[in-house]
Amino acid sequence: MHWLQPISLAGTLSLANICLAANTTSTSNSTSVSTYIDPNVPTGVPIAGDYSGRYRPQIHFSPPKHFMNDPNGMFRDDQGTWHLYYQYNPTGIAAGNQHWGHATSEDLYHWVNQPIALFPPRKTQYIFSGSAVTDPNNTSGFFPSQKNGVVAIYTLAEYGQDGSPGPQTQAIAYSHDGGYTFTPYKGNPVIPSNSSQFRDPKVVWYQDHWVLVIAYAQDYEIGIFTSPDLKEWKHASNFSHTGLLTLQWECPNLVQMPYLDSDGKKQEDMWLLAVSVNPGAPLGGSITQYYPGHFNGTHFEAVDNAARIADFGKDNYAGQFFYGTPADEPPVYLGWASNWQYTQVVPTGEEGWRSAMTLPRRSYLTKAKRVGWRLVTEPYDLEPVMGSQLASNNSLVNGSLAVDFARVDSNALYWEANITNLPKTGIPESATLNFTLLAPQTGEFIRGGYYLGGDTPFFIDRGGAKGFDNVFFTDKFSTNTLIDGDSWRMSGIIDRSILEVFLDGGIESATVNYFTTQPLSLMVLSTSDMPKGANVSVSVHALESAWANMADKGDGLVHGNQTGNGTASESKSRLFGVAL
Repeated sequence: MHWLQPISLAGTLSLANICLAANTTSTSNSTSVSTYIDPNVPTGVPIAGDYSGRYRPQIHFSPPKHFMNDPNGMFRDDQGTWHLYYQYNPTGIAAGNQHWGHATSEDLYHWVNQPIALFPPRKTQYIFSGSAVTDPNNTSGFFPSQKNGVVAIYTLAEYGQDGSPGPQTQAIAYSHDGGYTFTPYKGNPVIPSNSSQFRDPKVVWYQDHWVLVIAYAQDYEIGIFTSPDLKEWKHASNFSHTGLLTLQWECPNLVQMPYLDSDGKKQEDMWLLAVSVNPGAPLGGSITQYYPGHFNGTHFEAVDNAARIADFGKDNYAGQFFYGTPADEPPVYLGWASNWQYTQVVPTGEEGWRSAMTLPRRSYLTKAKRVGWRLVTEPYDLEPVMGSQLASNNSLVNGSLAVDFARVDSNALYWEANITNLPKTGIPESATLNFTLLAPQTGEFIRGGYYLGGDTPFFIDRGGAKGFDNVFFTDKFSTNTLIDGDSWRMSGIIDRSILEVFLDGGIESATVNYFTTQPLSLMVLSTSDMPKGANVSVSVHALESAWANMADKGDGLVHGNQTGNGTASESKSRLFGVAL
């Protein structure tokens, strides 16, 4: 996680010295629990938010108020509850004053806002990105009488009074109540350094020890550390200089990943290392790249040196995979749906909030035609928010289907299109499948489509949305999605200010923000010049708001968890214990 202007490495520790510092981790208990809490930040109670705004997504997570960026510490607990923490400024609508916000869900769509989970220790420090794990075997020693202890590990970023960057060190905190409140470890930092470019630890369990990956941000290196207890960390290896070399690498993820062959048959699992890069993405600003490979507990080896991009849009960054997903289920991914080039000036600030997360996505690896290894991501089960079918057509060949969704309260849609019986050769270059979403009052639009012949490009165009103008707000995107066999499919979701599309079952995906002056309320799906014998079936569904029924009937606000169960009823002394 990084939100300031690019910082020089002058005067920071060398990579070798950081590793040396990590191998001599301090175990001193002299670090006391700070009682610093910003008086402007509420403790022990969730922040209330208005989720009815024109731009406010209805099935994507967004913070109740103020500014959010990277997802942090995501895990699934032993009761099946999903926990999302996130970088959060609870006092403004631009980045800064970083805390860990917190929300929980039973289905990854209906979220309950919880009280802030982690607070900065003092005014000159922020809580940057990190991760959280459950410790059922009490490897840490923090949980002698329970199986559901949670340990968070995160970057403490120091800043001078003048705002100049100082050291970034790694700290831990532990939770006895399932991840709602945390107590800092008195031996922090568990990985010290003098570098201002050493951050974003992500922890996983490997066979008999913990593994941590972390970014040496401007050295283009990912460090791999091991620990028996989450407190003592030893540097094991580095992964470096592969793929895109932008200004900095951030937010690494290491995850065991199912591998399905082209027939959908499960093969031996692979490992995947994901690294977020910013700025310097192919389309500008922020993006995530990934590497399929092999991991032996200390070293990661990529299958090759290719740069593989997780999203062909511009608004998917710093994503994480949930810890604790059952072994027989595919990993679940969630990303930050924005881009540092413009995130702090987008018009959602007029509604008092900025930034949302992507849809939750099931993930696996496969090998696609010609291009080889691909990370496949598809929306996690949409059933909890799937509404009524608005329209369908089982043979939309060289015709169009118009769908008026002005009366869909959520202003959110899901659609899918399936092309079958495609010939192996002779597909015209002009053969197309297109979608357009319109605001009839203003003529604004966003659109996308697939040219089946030739180089088979798919495009997205948000240039017809006139609610935001910024030189970095790139308006057109495309990718080459190759037909493999005699069929191809697409699905998509719009949610007031976010568009996500998934091509050929998620082999390609794109996340794109858009801002219109009036709501989009008409969808047109069309095909033209389809080859003889080919067929296209389409369907369009409304999506039901995950937030509307949570709003208080009196003030219209979503107030979050007000039950006091393990959250709001904590004593003041306990709350100060949480404040790192």
